[in-house]
Amino acid sequence: MTACDVRSDEDVARVFGEVSQAFDGGLDLLVHSVAFAAAEDLEGRFTDTPRDRFWLALDVSAYSLVACARAAEPLLEARGGGAIVTMTYLGGERAVPHYNVMGVAKAALDSSVKYLAWDLGQKNIRVNAISAGPVRTLSARSIAGFPTMEAIVEERAPLHRHIDADDVGAAAAYLLSDEARNVTATTLYVDSGYHAMGL
Repeated sequence: MTACDVRSDEDVARVFGEVSQAFDGGLDLLVHSVAFAAAEDLEGRFTDTPRDRFWLALDVSAYSLVACARAAEPLLEARGGGAIVTMTYLGGERAVPHYNVMGVAKAALDSSVKYLAWDLGQKNIRVNAISAGPVRTLSARSIAGFPTMEAIVEERAPLHRHIDADDVGAAAAYLLSDEARNVTATTLYVDSGYHAMGL
């Protein structure tokens, strides 16, 4: 496994150079699952987010998709096309208490998916997002009130159940497969239907 600082164009280029060597100059798919915000910015008021940490969250959580897609483009094109999937969350569409600057970053990520899909579609490269409900992950532990988020989704989602990593993995497998060959610029919700509810 190779480490990659997604805030460094040189590091992204290095890693995709290694990928090119490992896979004979081609790539079939890219899964982008990178996000970061300072822990103190996931508490308190969004209004209090300082400028430097605002840009840090957007750089790591949203711009990194653009940088990685650009680096992956020639490798995907070499295979006649491919698929890119990223991870988003409803907090990019609606205000979710304690999600704060990460919600703004996810909004930028959501928009980036659509613009990348347009740019890369002519090369048969699809770009989609999965909007998962609350999943117990390492990063979820840093969100204040996460257990409350889980409880609300279970209570109010049409399916009244939790989402786990396997559910998200199955959705990603579909979006990355040829079965989804005509699906691009799309956000697939894996949240037991919670996104459709008004309350």
